[in-house]
Amino acid sequence: MYQEILNEIYNEVNSLDCLGKQADYIPELAKISSDKFAINLTELSGNNYGVGDITDKFSLQSIAKVFAFTLAYRLKGSAVFQHVGVEPSGDPFNSLIQLEQEQGMPRNPLINAGALAICDVLIDELADPEHDLFDFIKKIARNDAVTYNSKVYRSEKNTGFRNRALVNLMKSFGRINNDTEAVLDLYFKLCSVEMTAPELSKTFLVYANHGKIPETQEQILTNSQTKRLNAIMQTCGFYDEAGEFTFRVGLPGKSGVGGGIAAIHPGKYAVAVWSPMLNPKGNSVKGMKALELLTTKLGWSIF
Repeated sequence: MYQEILNEIYNEVNSLDCLGKQADYIPELAKISSDKFAINLTELSGNNYGVGDITDKFSLQSIAKVFAFTLAYRLKGSAVFQHVGVEPSGDPFNSLIQLEQEQGMPRNPLINAGALAICDVLIDELADPEHDLFDFIKKIARNDAVTYNSKVYRSEKNTGFRNRALVNLMKSFGRINNDTEAVLDLYFKLCSVEMTAPELSKTFLVYANHGKIPETQEQILTNSQTKRLNAIMQTCGFYDEAGEFTFRVGLPGKSGVGGGIAAIHPGKYAVAVWSPMLNPKGNSVKGMKALELLTTKLGWSIF
């Protein structure tokens, strides 16, 4: 059933005249072929279904913020919310105005300021922040080969002026404990993590499985923590287009400006889509349409 539906969606979306623009403010991302398109769905049972460019790795960008927040939440529990809020931003993901108005307290952990604050928390909590964070990502991915793309990392580091402004603004309000360049370095490496669509959907199964790794049932987050993280993805996972995604798709998820989207149906599956052409809000045009068609054709959402 799933494979047939994915094939239908792939063909239907690929036939549409989907206008969009790649994230050329990160020069390395602008080099990706604009016609790349992949859809992959993994059931909790491990059954996997995919179509399109599913062997290509792509930059996760903001999707990887979910992993950093998962580790920080695991380490600090509810105390993590002393560093970030849980409200949708309603503003662009890199807004300085909102951060200034709210005394350097990020609205949520899935916008740039929030993820920078979470990286600061991880530097406080971990003996070797980069090594320990990537070990954690490998653990939930069940894939020791997961790493970041060094070219994308350098591209972001060389052009990340607004992220430097965000972290320094938070520092001025006393919200950042560590050296801002160390925070930025961890953040840029996090955003440069790359996976294929099947690797990403497999990784996101932990959020569809009450915080447990499916194969071993090892508890990464408690049931309550997973419920709350999924709620944050539902309300905050698509920048200032989270309401539109909830309305059209009805699944918790997270997008990234590399063109990827990961979403889950709790108790059923995780799905990853990738197409680099973005709408003005920074979300994949084909990815958004593909997931809307998926929940429409299946007749399932969380609502």
